[in-house]
Amino acid sequence: MKDTTYTKKLAYMGAGCGVVLFAVFGLLPGSFLGGVMGLNIAGTLFGTPVGAGLFPRMIVAASMVIGVMVSGTMFIMASTTLGWLTGTIVDAVKAGRKELTPVENK
Repeated sequence: MKDTTYTKKLAYMGAGCGVVLFAVFGLLPGSFLGGVMGLNIAGTLFGTPVGAGLFPRMIVAASMVIGVMVSGTMFIMASTTLGWLTGTIVDAVKAGRKELTPVENK
């Protein structure tokens, strides 16, 4: 049986739009914010002027990756949810129209 609901289709379209929006608007800010958090953590652990050691660099790199992942998750999940909600509304409206069709008595 073929699934003809708009909910699934619009959820996938929302996810695709979320990936594009993340690539355009979320990748660089996620990296910047994660890097700043990593610098704060490394500064707290190893001293305020962060040196060029291996561990502070690893902390900053890991926090940058985490920042990018959180940013991507937020963009993709938000747009997928928005697409799913839109599809659910469209399906509900289409189902409501089927029930409201007038029936003629002969």
